[in-house]
Amino acid sequence: MGKNNKIKIGLIGLGTVGSGVFKTLKSFDNIEVSKIAVRNINKKRNIEGLDDSIITDNAYEIVNDPEIEIVAELVGGLEPAFDLIATAIKNGKHIVTANKELLAKRGEELFKIAEENNRVILYEAAIAGGIPIIMPIKTILAGNKINHIEAIVNGTTNYILTKMDVQGASYLDVLKEAQALGYAEADPTGDVEGFDAAYKIATLASITFLKRIDINKVYREGITKIRAIDMEAANDLGYKIKLIASANMHENGDVDVRVHPMLVSKKSTLAHIDYVTNAVSLKGHPVGSITLSGPGAGEFPTASSVVGDILAIAAEIGKSDYILPMMRCKHNADANMIDIKDTINKYYISINAKNNKGVIGKIGTICANNDISLESIVQRCVAEDNTANITVITELVKEQDMQNAIKQIEQDGNKVNNLIRVQV
Repeated sequence: MGKNNKIKIGLIGLGTVGSGVFKTLKSFDNIEVSKIAVRNINKKRNIEGLDDSIITDNAYEIVNDPEIEIVAELVGGLEPAFDLIATAIKNGKHIVTANKELLAKRGEELFKIAEENNRVILYEAAIAGGIPIIMPIKTILAGNKINHIEAIVNGTTNYILTKMDVQGASYLDVLKEAQALGYAEADPTGDVEGFDAAYKIATLASITFLKRIDINKVYREGITKIRAIDMEAANDLGYKIKLIASANMHENGDVDVRVHPMLVSKKSTLAHIDYVTNAVSLKGHPVGSITLSGPGAGEFPTASSVVGDILAIAAEIGKSDYILPMMRCKHNADANMIDIKDTINKYYISINAKNNKGVIGKIGTICANNDISLESIVQRCVAEDNTANITVITELVKEQDMQNAIKQIEQDGNKVNNLIRVQV
């Protein structure tokens, strides 16, 4: 501990989250932010009480500073974040991070380095912003066998889908609006194609199932194909369309982790999580089913999680030689991950079919030949070019059979506009 028994913290990054962390930490007497690394040292920062002399544009000054005991990495990306964190740990520092991509892709290496050096990495802010989820899973829910997670963990896509639903607007129109309001990035790929949600669910599944999740085997599909007409059809059928990150552990221990749009029943909690709110639903024994929801991003909600982690570490420093044992990585088995083609799902299919006699019968026959039972098939309207818009909801079927049926429906001269899985 430094002078006045204050624990010295180094912040890497002073963007939205870093600013929130700095402002929040000011009200804690036992903590001193002694250095902050930024990309651009000349940028004007309107932060009260910020002493320019502690700002550097060389993050290695922080990870190599012998007085700093906790480093908070709040910049994201793989490099230099990985090297900075690894260096900091080897120099005896504990880590707090909000970096979901780094955890999903290289977490295994980092947790190994941390254990070898008897340091901890906490990452509450990396999964769902301000929602406490990691610490509850590792501590108060540790007595549960949790085998099912369904979550909305990306605010940008949830905002876009909510707006499309409320306004009956197209994806591209709402995306432009979200970009103008700062809810979506100029390059929205990481969010709208499901990468962000995939990193989060991979990490969440690994700590919940105590098995390593290979991010490259997480099935990922974004929201760019969702149309206003799909929203309308889903509503008529009693559903909302959401981008769902899910993880299931089967009886035999196999794990199914994925991110894709889903028709979620209006009776389910997640159907009513709107705009930028996030939510994580867990099912387990003995707890049953619980949902935690709240702000998934933003300056202060995310700062709440980062500061909580910093204080958890600060409270233990100097009290024990092996701090926070419950929060450490405890697994080294790789999960056996199920390929999407081998999963069993219920589907919504939107088809533009030639309005010929017997077209619905033909679609029904193709489905039957592929072992697919239909729950409903509705012809919604006939367009000017004499094509009918047909909406199908299937019973539970194997993904591979569904994909074969889609090929045959298209070979028959119809257009399959969308295939969206339905929450069961």
